[in-house]
Amino acid sequence: MTSTAPDVSTPARILRLCNSFCDAKALLTAVELDLFTVLHAGPLTEEQIRHRLELHGRGLRDFLHLLAALGLLEKTGDRYRNAPAADEYLVRDRPSYVGGFIHRANNNLYPAWGRLTDALRTGKPQADGGFARVLEDPALLGQFIRMMDALTQVLAAPLTAAFPWSRYRSVLDVGGCRGNMAGRIVQSSPGLTGHVFDLPQMEPFFAEHMDRLGLTGRLEFHGGDFFHDPLPSADVVILGHVLHDYDRERRAFLVREAGRAVAPGGALLVYDRMLDDEPRHVENLVISLDMLLVTDGGSEYPAGEVHEHARAAGFTSFEDVPLGEDDTLVICRRDG
Repeated sequence: MTSTAPDVSTPARILRLCNSFCDAKALLTAVELDLFTVLHAGPLTEEQIRHRLELHGRGLRDFLHLLAALGLLEKTGDRYRNAPAADEYLVRDRPSYVGGFIHRANNNLYPAWGRLTDALRTGKPQADGGFARVLEDPALLGQFIRMMDALTQVLAAPLTAAFPWSRYRSVLDVGGCRGNMAGRIVQSSPGLTGHVFDLPQMEPFFAEHMDRLGLTGRLEFHGGDFFHDPLPSADVVILGHVLHDYDRERRAFLVREAGRAVAPGGALLVYDRMLDDEPRHVENLVISLDMLLVTDGGSEYPAGEVHEHARAAGFTSFEDVPLGEDDTLVICRRDG
Protein backbone atom coordinates (compact mmCIF):
# COMPACT_ATOMS: atom_id res chain seq x y z
CA MET A 1 0.00 0.00 0.00
CA THR A 2 1.31 3.44 -0.86
CA SER A 3 0.63 6.76 0.82
CA THR A 4 -2.14 8.93 -0.59
CA ALA A 5 -1.28 11.90 1.62
CA PRO A 6 -1.96 15.30 0.02
CA ASP A 7 0.59 18.09 -0.27
CA VAL A 8 0.08 20.42 2.74
CA SER A 9 3.36 22.32 2.44
CA THR A 10 1.83 25.79 1.92
CA PRO A 11 -1.16 27.74 3.32
CA ALA A 12 -2.88 27.46 -0.07
CA ARG A 13 -2.45 23.69 -0.08
CA ILE A 14 -3.82 23.43 3.46
CA LEU A 15 -6.87 25.48 2.45
CA ARG A 16 -7.30 23.25 -0.61
CA LEU A 17 -7.39 20.23 1.68
CA CYS A 18 -9.92 22.08 3.82
CA ASN A 19 -12.21 22.30 0.79
CA SER A 20 -11.74 18.71 -0.39
CA PHE A 21 -15.19 17.86 0.93
CA CYS A 22 -16.56 20.06 -1.87
CA ASP A 23 -15.07 17.76 -4.52
CA ALA A 24 -16.60 14.75 -2.78
CA LYS A 25 -20.02 16.39 -2.51
CA ALA A 26 -19.96 17.26 -6.20
CA LEU A 27 -19.54 13.57 -7.03
CA LEU A 28 -22.16 12.50 -4.47
CA THR A 29 -24.65 14.98 -5.91
CA ALA A 30 -23.96 13.98 -9.50
CA VAL A 31 -24.73 10.35 -8.63
CA GLU A 32 -27.79 11.37 -6.63
CA LEU A 33 -29.08 13.27 -9.67
CA ASP A 34 -28.19 10.28 -11.89
CA LEU A 35 -26.28 12.60 -14.20
CA PHE A 36 -23.91 9.93 -15.47
CA THR A 37 -26.78 7.61 -16.42
CA VAL A 38 -28.43 10.44 -18.37
CA LEU A 39 -25.18 11.18 -20.23
CA HIS A 40 -24.55 7.52 -21.03
CA ALA A 41 -26.82 7.82 -24.08
CA GLY A 42 -24.65 10.59 -25.51
CA PRO A 43 -23.34 14.14 -25.01
CA LEU A 44 -25.77 16.88 -23.98
CA THR A 45 -25.67 20.66 -23.70
CA GLU A 46 -26.02 22.46 -20.40
CA GLU A 47 -29.62 23.35 -21.26
CA GLN A 48 -30.48 19.76 -22.19
CA ILE A 49 -29.00 18.55 -18.90
CA ARG A 50 -30.95 21.18 -16.98
CA HIS A 51 -34.16 20.03 -18.63
CA ARG A 52 -33.49 16.28 -18.21
CA LEU A 53 -32.60 16.62 -14.51
CA GLU A 54 -35.30 19.23 -13.78
CA LEU A 55 -32.82 21.73 -12.34
CA HIS A 56 -33.11 25.48 -11.82
CA GLY A 57 -30.05 26.32 -13.86
CA ARG A 58 -28.22 28.65 -11.52
CA GLY A 59 -24.80 27.16 -10.74
CA LEU A 60 -25.22 24.32 -13.23
CA ARG A 61 -22.43 25.47 -15.55
CA ASP A 62 -19.98 25.69 -12.65
CA PHE A 63 -21.14 22.30 -11.38
CA LEU A 64 -20.54 20.68 -14.76
CA HIS A 65 -17.19 22.40 -15.14
CA LEU A 66 -16.13 21.20 -11.68
CA LEU A 67 -17.02 17.62 -12.61
CA ALA A 68 -14.97 18.07 -15.80
CA ALA A 69 -12.03 19.51 -13.86
CA LEU A 70 -12.24 16.49 -11.53
CA GLY A 71 -12.00 14.16 -14.52
CA LEU A 72 -15.54 12.81 -14.31
CA LEU A 73 -16.92 14.63 -17.36
CA GLU A 74 -15.43 15.76 -20.67
CA LYS A 75 -16.48 18.96 -22.47
CA THR A 76 -16.32 19.39 -26.24
CA GLY A 77 -17.74 22.65 -27.56
CA ASP A 78 -20.98 23.22 -25.68
CA ARG A 79 -21.62 19.55 -24.93
CA TYR A 80 -20.71 17.36 -21.94
CA ARG A 81 -20.16 13.63 -21.91
CA ASN A 82 -19.04 11.07 -19.35
CA ALA A 83 -15.33 10.48 -18.95
CA PRO A 84 -14.49 6.78 -19.61
CA ALA A 85 -14.27 5.79 -15.93
CA ALA A 86 -17.51 7.58 -15.06
CA ASP A 87 -19.25 5.84 -17.95
CA GLU A 88 -17.95 2.46 -16.74
CA TYR A 89 -18.61 2.75 -13.00
CA LEU A 90 -21.24 5.44 -12.44
CA VAL A 91 -24.00 4.48 -14.89
CA ARG A 92 -26.90 2.85 -13.09
CA ASP A 93 -27.70 -0.77 -14.03
CA ARG A 94 -24.27 -1.44 -15.53
CA PRO A 95 -22.65 -4.55 -13.96
CA SER A 96 -19.65 -2.47 -12.87
CA TYR A 97 -21.75 0.26 -11.18
CA VAL A 98 -20.38 1.42 -7.81
CA GLY A 99 -23.04 4.04 -7.20
CA GLY A 100 -24.64 1.94 -4.48
CA PHE A 101 -21.78 2.83 -2.17
CA ILE A 102 -21.90 6.47 -3.25
CA HIS A 103 -25.63 6.74 -2.46
CA ARG A 104 -24.98 5.28 0.98
CA ALA A 105 -22.07 7.66 1.52
CA ASN A 106 -24.22 10.63 0.52
CA ASN A 107 -27.14 9.75 2.78
CA ASN A 108 -25.32 8.23 5.74
CA LEU A 109 -21.60 8.96 5.89
CA TYR A 110 -21.56 12.55 4.63
CA PRO A 111 -23.92 13.84 7.35
CA ALA A 112 -22.15 11.75 10.01
CA TRP A 113 -18.74 13.22 9.16
CA GLY A 114 -20.20 16.63 9.93
CA ARG A 115 -20.44 15.41 13.52
CA LEU A 116 -16.91 14.00 13.80
CA THR A 117 -16.10 16.37 16.68
CA ASP A 118 -19.01 14.96 18.70
CA ALA A 119 -17.91 11.39 17.90
CA LEU A 120 -14.37 12.06 19.14
CA ARG A 121 -15.67 13.69 22.30
CA THR A 122 -18.23 11.00 23.14
CA GLY A 123 -16.98 7.84 21.40
CA LYS A 124 -20.53 7.31 20.14
CA PRO A 125 -21.74 6.78 16.56
CA GLN A 126 -23.25 9.80 14.81
CA ALA A 127 -25.13 8.29 11.85
CA ASP A 128 -28.91 8.62 11.84
CA GLY A 129 -30.45 5.39 13.15
CA GLY A 130 -28.80 2.01 13.57
CA PHE A 131 -28.80 -1.12 11.46
CA ALA A 132 -32.08 -2.22 13.04
CA ARG A 133 -33.71 0.74 11.34
CA VAL A 134 -32.11 -0.23 8.03
CA LEU A 135 -33.60 -3.72 8.31
CA GLU A 136 -37.05 -2.30 8.97
CA ASP A 137 -37.02 0.10 6.00
CA PRO A 138 -37.03 -1.58 2.56
CA ALA A 139 -35.62 1.54 0.89
CA LEU A 140 -32.72 1.79 3.34
CA LEU A 141 -32.10 -1.96 3.17
CA GLY A 142 -31.99 -1.83 -0.62
CA GLN A 143 -29.54 1.06 -0.41
CA PHE A 144 -27.33 -0.91 2.00
CA ILE A 145 -27.37 -3.98 -0.25
CA ARG A 146 -26.39 -1.92 -3.29
CA MET A 147 -23.55 -0.42 -1.25
CA MET A 148 -22.30 -3.91 -0.37
CA ASP A 149 -22.58 -5.00 -4.00
CA ALA A 150 -20.46 -2.02 -5.04
CA LEU A 151 -17.70 -3.03 -2.63
CA THR A 152 -17.73 -6.72 -3.55
CA GLN A 153 -17.89 -5.86 -7.25
CA VAL A 154 -14.54 -4.09 -6.93
CA LEU A 155 -12.87 -6.90 -4.96
CA ALA A 156 -14.38 -10.00 -6.61
CA ALA A 157 -11.77 -10.31 -9.38
CA PRO A 158 -8.76 -9.74 -7.08
CA LEU A 159 -10.09 -12.26 -4.56
CA THR A 160 -10.73 -14.94 -7.17
CA ALA A 161 -7.16 -14.42 -8.43
CA ALA A 162 -5.52 -14.36 -4.98
CA PHE A 163 -6.55 -17.82 -3.77
CA PRO A 164 -6.39 -21.35 -5.31
CA TRP A 165 -10.15 -21.97 -5.38
CA SER A 166 -9.87 -25.00 -7.65
CA ARG A 167 -8.40 -27.02 -4.75
CA TYR A 168 -11.60 -26.72 -2.72
CA ARG A 169 -15.21 -27.82 -3.03
CA SER A 170 -17.19 -25.31 -0.96
CA VAL A 171 -17.05 -21.69 0.21
CA LEU A 172 -19.02 -19.89 2.92
CA ASP A 173 -19.26 -16.08 2.93
CA VAL A 174 -20.14 -14.98 6.47
CA GLY A 175 -22.12 -11.73 6.43
CA GLY A 176 -22.25 -12.16 2.66
CA CYS A 177 -25.35 -9.98 2.14
CA ARG A 178 -27.19 -11.17 -0.98
CA GLY A 179 -24.32 -13.34 -2.16
CA ASN A 180 -22.62 -11.10 -4.70
CA MET A 181 -19.07 -12.05 -3.66
CA ALA A 182 -19.82 -15.75 -3.19
CA GLY A 183 -21.63 -15.74 -6.53
CA ARG A 184 -18.69 -14.21 -8.36
CA ILE A 185 -16.31 -16.74 -6.80
CA VAL A 186 -18.54 -19.68 -7.75
CA GLN A 187 -18.91 -18.32 -11.29
CA SER A 188 -15.13 -18.38 -11.68
CA SER A 189 -14.75 -21.90 -10.19
CA PRO A 190 -17.12 -24.43 -11.81
CA GLY A 191 -16.42 -27.16 -9.22
CA LEU A 192 -17.27 -24.95 -6.25
CA THR A 193 -20.54 -24.75 -4.32
CA GLY A 194 -21.34 -21.65 -2.31
CA HIS A 195 -23.02 -20.76 0.96
CA VAL A 196 -23.99 -17.37 2.34
CA PHE A 197 -24.73 -16.69 6.00
CA ASP A 198 -26.52 -13.47 6.85
CA LEU A 199 -29.62 -12.12 8.57
CA PRO A 200 -32.89 -13.71 7.41
CA GLN A 201 -34.07 -10.40 5.92
CA MET A 202 -31.46 -10.81 3.19
CA GLU A 203 -32.84 -14.09 1.81
CA PRO A 204 -35.35 -12.64 -0.70
CA PHE A 205 -32.65 -10.37 -2.10
CA PHE A 206 -30.30 -13.38 -2.28
CA ALA A 207 -32.81 -15.47 -4.24
CA GLU A 208 -33.45 -12.63 -6.69
CA HIS A 209 -29.73 -11.99 -7.22
CA MET A 210 -28.86 -15.65 -7.73
CA ASP A 211 -31.58 -15.88 -10.36
CA ARG A 212 -30.14 -12.82 -12.10
CA LEU A 213 -26.64 -14.34 -12.06
CA GLY A 214 -27.90 -17.73 -13.25
CA LEU A 215 -26.64 -19.41 -10.08
CA THR A 216 -29.86 -20.66 -8.52
CA GLY A 217 -29.12 -24.04 -6.94
CA ARG A 218 -25.34 -23.56 -6.80
CA LEU A 219 -25.47 -21.35 -3.71
CA GLU A 220 -27.45 -21.82 -0.52
CA PHE A 221 -28.58 -19.11 1.89
CA HIS A 222 -28.43 -19.64 5.65
CA GLY A 223 -30.31 -17.13 7.77
CA GLY A 224 -29.19 -16.31 11.28
CA ASP A 225 -27.24 -14.08 13.64
CA PHE A 226 -23.56 -14.99 13.73
CA PHE A 227 -23.29 -13.93 17.37
CA HIS A 228 -25.93 -16.48 18.38
CA ASP A 229 -26.31 -19.11 15.65
CA PRO A 230 -23.74 -21.70 14.49
CA LEU A 231 -22.19 -21.29 11.06
CA PRO A 232 -22.46 -24.05 8.45
CA SER A 233 -19.23 -25.83 7.60
CA ALA A 234 -17.29 -25.22 4.38
CA ASP A 235 -13.78 -25.80 3.04
CA VAL A 236 -13.17 -22.05 2.80
CA VAL A 237 -14.81 -19.53 5.12
CA ILE A 238 -14.70 -15.80 4.34
CA LEU A 239 -15.00 -12.86 6.72
CA GLY A 240 -14.91 -9.90 4.35
CA HIS A 241 -15.63 -6.34 5.48
CA VAL A 242 -17.26 -7.81 8.58
CA LEU A 243 -14.79 -7.58 11.46
CA HIS A 244 -14.37 -3.82 11.18
CA ASP A 245 -17.98 -3.37 12.29
CA TYR A 246 -17.11 -4.60 15.80
CA ASP A 247 -14.73 -4.05 18.68
CA ARG A 248 -11.66 -6.20 19.32
CA GLU A 249 -13.44 -8.64 21.67
CA ARG A 250 -16.22 -9.35 19.19
CA ARG A 251 -13.73 -9.63 16.34
CA ALA A 252 -11.98 -12.37 18.32
CA PHE A 253 -15.33 -14.14 18.85
CA LEU A 254 -16.19 -14.05 15.13
CA VAL A 255 -12.78 -15.37 14.09
CA ARG A 256 -13.17 -18.21 16.58
CA GLU A 257 -16.66 -19.10 15.31
CA ALA A 258 -15.55 -18.89 11.68
CA GLY A 259 -12.58 -21.12 12.52
CA ARG A 260 -14.93 -23.77 13.85
CA ALA A 261 -16.77 -23.74 10.52
CA VAL A 262 -13.64 -24.41 8.44
CA ALA A 263 -13.57 -28.04 7.32
CA PRO A 264 -10.35 -30.07 7.84
CA GLY A 265 -7.75 -29.03 5.30
CA GLY A 266 -9.58 -25.79 4.60
CA ALA A 267 -8.77 -22.12 5.09
CA LEU A 268 -10.14 -18.98 6.69
CA LEU A 269 -9.96 -15.81 4.58
CA VAL A 270 -10.27 -12.40 6.24
CA TYR A 271 -10.17 -9.15 4.29
CA ASP A 272 -10.66 -5.55 5.35
CA ARG A 273 -9.07 -2.11 4.96
CA MET A 274 -6.40 -3.12 7.44
CA LEU A 275 -4.11 -0.57 9.06
CA ASP A 276 -0.33 -0.23 9.02
CA ASP A 277 1.58 0.30 12.24
CA GLU A 278 2.51 3.78 11.00
CA PRO A 279 0.05 6.44 9.71
CA ARG A 280 0.69 6.00 5.99
CA HIS A 281 -2.56 4.98 4.33
CA VAL A 282 -5.04 7.85 4.28
CA GLU A 283 -7.92 5.94 2.73
CA ASN A 284 -7.93 3.16 5.32
CA LEU A 285 -7.71 5.63 8.20
CA VAL A 286 -10.74 7.41 6.73
CA ILE A 287 -12.64 4.12 6.63
CA SER A 288 -11.66 3.41 10.24
CA LEU A 289 -13.16 6.77 11.23
CA ASP A 290 -16.26 5.82 9.21
CA MET A 291 -16.60 2.92 11.65
CA LEU A 292 -16.37 5.34 14.58
CA LEU A 293 -19.22 7.35 13.08
CA VAL A 294 -21.58 4.51 12.13
CA THR A 295 -20.96 1.64 14.59
CA ASP A 296 -20.95 1.17 18.35
CA GLY A 297 -17.37 -0.06 18.60
CA GLY A 298 -15.97 -0.82 15.18
CA SER A 299 -12.68 0.21 13.62
CA GLU A 300 -10.12 -1.00 11.14
CA TYR A 301 -7.25 -3.04 12.61
CA PRO A 302 -3.82 -4.43 11.67
CA ALA A 303 -3.29 -7.81 10.03
CA GLY A 304 -1.40 -8.88 13.14
CA GLU A 305 -4.63 -8.79 15.12
CA VAL A 306 -6.14 -11.35 12.73
CA HIS A 307 -3.07 -13.55 13.23
CA GLU A 308 -3.54 -13.32 17.00
CA HIS A 309 -7.24 -14.22 16.94
CA ALA A 310 -6.76 -16.97 14.36
CA ARG A 311 -3.85 -18.49 16.28
CA ALA A 312 -6.09 -18.67 19.36
CA ALA A 313 -8.64 -20.44 17.13
CA GLY A 314 -6.11 -23.13 16.17
CA PHE A 315 -4.67 -21.76 12.94
CA THR A 316 -0.92 -22.06 12.57
CA SER A 317 0.13 -20.36 9.34
CA PHE A 318 -0.78 -16.98 7.91
CA GLU A 319 -0.27 -15.22 4.59
CA ASP A 320 -0.96 -11.51 4.11
CA VAL A 321 -1.84 -10.55 0.53
CA PRO A 322 -2.67 -7.09 -0.90
CA LEU A 323 -6.23 -7.16 -2.24
CA GLY A 324 -7.21 -4.49 -4.73
CA GLU A 325 -5.91 -0.99 -4.04
CA ASP A 326 -6.64 -0.68 -0.32
CA ASP A 327 -7.63 -4.01 1.25
CA THR A 328 -5.49 -6.72 2.83
CA LEU A 329 -6.36 -10.41 2.65
CA VAL A 330 -5.17 -12.66 5.47
CA ILE A 331 -5.19 -16.37 4.58
CA CYS A 332 -5.23 -18.58 7.69
CA ARG A 333 -4.47 -22.32 7.56
CA ARG A 334 -3.96 -25.16 10.01
CA ASP A 335 -0.78 -27.14 9.37
CA GLY A 336 -0.96 -30.91 9.51
